[in-house]
Amino acid sequence: MKEKLSPFLILLAAILWGTTGTTQAFAPETAHPIAIGATRLAVGGIFLVLVVLIIGKFEFTNWPIKTTILASLSMALYQPLFFTAVSITGVAIGTVVAIGSAPILSGLIEWLYLKVRPSKIWWYSTFLSILGCLMLFSNKESVLVDPMGIIMALGAGLSFACYTLISRTLVENHSSLSVVAVVFTLSAIWLSPFLFVFDMSWIMSIEGVGVSLQLGIVATGIAYLLFAKGLVNVSSSTAVTLALAEPLTAALLGVFLLGEYLNITSWLGIFLLMLGIGILIWSSKNSRSEQGLGKMGNIETF
Repeated sequence: MKEKLSPFLILLAAILWGTTGTTQAFAPETAHPIAIGATRLAVGGIFLVLVVLIIGKFEFTNWPIKTTILASLSMALYQPLFFTAVSITGVAIGTVVAIGSAPILSGLIEWLYLKVRPSKIWWYSTFLSILGCLMLFSNKESVLVDPMGIIMALGAGLSFACYTLISRTLVENHSSLSVVAVVFTLSAIWLSPFLFVFDMSWIMSIEGVGVSLQLGIVATGIAYLLFAKGLVNVSSSTAVTLALAEPLTAALLGVFLLGEYLNITSWLGIFLLMLGIGILIWSSKNSRSEQGLGKMGNIETF
């Protein structure tokens, strides 16, 4: 049962991530995007540590310190790289390049370093999802292709792909809750200097508190805990492709909550995104029913 639910846990995590943009729309105007990113990691890390202490399931035996540091650095780097890319080259291009490149980079990393070759189904579903993502953002704004912004966005995509791949090795030997609690606490420490660089007075307002709690607890703490639990039974390349449900959720929330307009091309992009994700989930369910889930070193079901 847990194996069948794993893709849906990752999908649910991506949906929670998709609420980030809508939530930030309600943040005070003085809140800098990078400061919001640092705050969400800090709140998320504290929340996860409290949950671990309350439940009492912290496992520190034989903990891989180097791997944990790499995972936390990957997550910490993602925040400033992504927000910088968006500020330089725009929301549409920055988001598409960062989120769209992550599945491809993840698949290539698995292929080159883990010798796990993604299946044709994965390539088809990833292509459909990325194409859908491109079409979804086609009407957002005028296209501004800034080389530095593209590099930053690719760096963000690589950071997320690395975080996913490294975290998967951690959750194989330790509880998902312990992994995300440690990783996000360290990530928050790496980004803590930003809390002193930018104006943080906004966090004391009612809107600031609400935004910080929603982003930190729901869109970070709970979301990445679900993501980590799903990674136990899902390859990293598949998980990153399923995470493309994030822009899908953000677009739909923008339409229904913020009154944004989507043209026919964008709605077709939403359809392709849902089709690509649906194919991947269907493929994973079929592969498990036929041969079960393999170990990380020989996964060929995705």
